[in-house]
Amino acid sequence: MIPQEIIRRKRNGETLSSGEIEAFVTALAKGHLSEGQIGAFAMAVWFKGMTRAETVALTLAMANSGDMLTWEGIDRPIADKHSTGGVGDNVSLMLAPIAAACGLAVPMISGRGLGHTGGTLDKLESIPGYLITPDAALFRKVVKEAGCAIIGQTGALAPADGKLYAVRDVTATVDSVPLITASILSKKLAAGLQTLILDVKTGSGAFLTDADEAKTLASSLVEVANGAGVKTSALLTDMNEPLADAAGNAVEIWNCLDFLSGNKAGTRLEAIVLAFAAEMLVGSGVAASLADGEVSARQALSSGHAMETFARMVSMLGGPADFVESPARYLRAAPVQKPVLAQEGGWLASCDAREAGMAVIDLGGGRRHPSDRIDHRVGFSGLLPLGTQVEKGQPIAFVHAADDAAAERAAAAIIANYKISGDKPKLPPVISGRV
Repeated sequence: MIPQEIIRRKRNGETLSSGEIEAFVTALAKGHLSEGQIGAFAMAVWFKGMTRAETVALTLAMANSGDMLTWEGIDRPIADKHSTGGVGDNVSLMLAPIAAACGLAVPMISGRGLGHTGGTLDKLESIPGYLITPDAALFRKVVKEAGCAIIGQTGALAPADGKLYAVRDVTATVDSVPLITASILSKKLAAGLQTLILDVKTGSGAFLTDADEAKTLASSLVEVANGAGVKTSALLTDMNEPLADAAGNAVEIWNCLDFLSGNKAGTRLEAIVLAFAAEMLVGSGVAASLADGEVSARQALSSGHAMETFARMVSMLGGPADFVESPARYLRAAPVQKPVLAQEGGWLASCDAREAGMAVIDLGGGRRHPSDRIDHRVGFSGLLPLGTQVEKGQPIAFVHAADDAAAERAAAAIIANYKISGDKPKLPPVISGRV
């Protein structure tokens, strides 16, 4: 296999054989390709696309590039959820323990931030001691005993995807349907899932801002996953504003604890979490209907069972045993915290969610290069949702920054980004479709 020939053929729009794709992925996993070759391949795919057969071959090759997990001895349905990424999207942090509290086993393999979007692993690393790359034995133990485990890719699990994932982030090739499909599903297939529900986002803060493109991605994911034997469905959700009222790392862990405590009722975030919990429970055969699934999810929250599950997962993966009781002891706070004040009265009418994500990166809460270190303390909290009526001088968010200068820049970015109107805006539904 000559890598540059495969790159050339894809660059020219030719269809690669499954053998060529498997050979390229094998070389990728073994470290035989340069970053330039990996980036060139990703860019060729971005420009020329892949057929469905090529996408299936890429997905299976990356899934088979490392260990394939099995779950013998666990008598719960094996289910998971994945989001295509957004700003303030911390759904996984709450959904996994809720689903586990309702009787599912959730081996959730998550990623770091890509581009302007936050990463579940980066958020969890705000918790001291939390082990995001446990060995297979500990991963299995936590899933079996706690019901869920949110971890990252180990070197043994879909290693080819891990190498490609890092290069895509810095070569502007994130928003490619074949690459997204293969990246997401290779990890899910390697995790030995029975059921998968996908959150495919569209809007200014999504990688695919066009609704038709998002639906195309959702269809690709569902068709490839079901073709590989994993029962899969997808919901199309809105990402025209941050999903949670926090964006960052430690601030989103605080948001997670507030949610599991029952303090986020009536929010867009709650609507998404409960909808996905219901989908997971119905898809796994645990609930007879979506309505029944939502009732079960609400009971898991109100009873405290979901919070207990989250606490046990954190503790078993190396975090503090008393983390949920005393989070302030462990989550580092930014030294500068200040309100972002509305410059006029009216309705919060619109924002560019991508720019909100970039503001977090500018604070140090995300990466511009794979080697960048994240400041887990920084970000935004108290972000008011669009459609909120505000008065001049009212806080529309709070910035958490390392110093005063960074705080001023971030506050100015939010003020410039959020548009205030004299008329109440008409907003899109938080869930716009199902595939």
